[in-house]
Amino acid sequence: MAAGSSGLRAAHGAALPAAAHAAPLTRARVWLAALASGLAVASVYYAQPLLDALALEFDLARATVGAVVMWTQVGYGFGLLLLVPLGDVLDRRRLIIGHTACSVLALAVVATAPAGWVFLGAMAAVGALAVVTQLHVAHASALADAAQRGRVVGTVTSGIITGILLARAVSGALSDAWGWRAVYAAAAAANLAMVWALYKALPAQPPRARRLRYLALVASVFTLWREERVLRERGGLALLVFMAMTVLWTPMVLALRAPPHALTHAEVGLFGLAGVCGALGATRAGRWADRGGAQRTTAIALVLMLLAWGAAAWLPHSLWGLIVAVLVLDFGLQAVHVSNQSLIYRVRPEAQSRQTAAYMVCYSIGCALGSIGSTAAYDHAGWLGVCALGALISTAALAWWGLTLHAARRRGSPHTARRRGSLHAGRMRG
Repeated sequence: MAAGSSGLRAAHGAALPAAAHAAPLTRARVWLAALASGLAVASVYYAQPLLDALALEFDLARATVGAVVMWTQVGYGFGLLLLVPLGDVLDRRRLIIGHTACSVLALAVVATAPAGWVFLGAMAAVGALAVVTQLHVAHASALADAAQRGRVVGTVTSGIITGILLARAVSGALSDAWGWRAVYAAAAAANLAMVWALYKALPAQPPRARRLRYLALVASVFTLWREERVLRERGGLALLVFMAMTVLWTPMVLALRAPPHALTHAEVGLFGLAGVCGALGATRAGRWADRGGAQRTTAIALVLMLLAWGAAAWLPHSLWGLIVAVLVLDFGLQAVHVSNQSLIYRVRPEAQSRQTAAYMVCYSIGCALGSIGSTAAYDHAGWLGVCALGALISTAALAWWGLTLHAARRRGSPHTARRRGSLHAGRMRG
């Protein structure tokens, strides 16, 4: 049995002895991580209020313009799988600063892209490098005390979601004033300033796992997925809730720019500000998770997300329905996402970056499917078709959560189940 247990650890890189923190995780450093994460992930979402302008610039059809978002999410998915696992075997401080510096170059290429294929390729690179947000989450989570981990993860995650939402408002305003290329030029400049701030303030963090060969490191992501039930359950939930949110946001600009509303890009982007209020729920959700309320928080959030589609369906008659839907859906997304991460980070502390990679690949797949599916639904069935698709996905998310909760109750507590699984693996390998 001992031989089996050691083999299981070797598959992931045995945990190193816990090292003393290079610097305390102060409130200022937590908020810097939140700000840097928000700025990084914003680059993935600047395009959403600009889809009509990008379609005109690069001659893309309305039914397929969602491919701009899709390719960015494809890049994000590859970044999660190929870059984020390095956080378990290298100093995360160096990785974070390096990723942010490379993002400056990718954003500059987007801002100056002469053709559609260059633009889409650079957007895929922007997506791949935006995974630095997950390194920030893992970095802060590993430095935090166990009793405060949910709150810290919630704070950093609130920065991520706020960055996503404000990205739409900023890109809309800058595009109306100076054109869509100015959006990415400004983003490159902001990320360059962030490189300096991170270099001055970010504490070092030695790896928690022993060095693995790169291919073995990437392969261990799939091993974790196979062995950790909570990772599979919460990853499936992430796929569905992020797919639902992308279904709302991707075709929104097409509906709001058309009659009877005929809004400007800046006015479309302002809808992101309504979602910021919902994003403030991330820290509160993290505190609930610290107190053992992750399942209850998930249930409430999923029900709210489903109900929000009824309000969204009123868009042809009133903008207020969409405002309510954005606020409620973003709050629900935040609450589910933070609860998911809180549960996942309780297992395999030496493999936090790889667990994050496995979990967030599901997020990326959901966003990619939602972006291309929603624009096709809008082209064929209008806004009501989009709302019907979103409600269907939200119903599936609620059903998935119910099935996983039932399975969890049948097998006992997650910790007991993991302990049984480890013993079983030990017997098989020993």
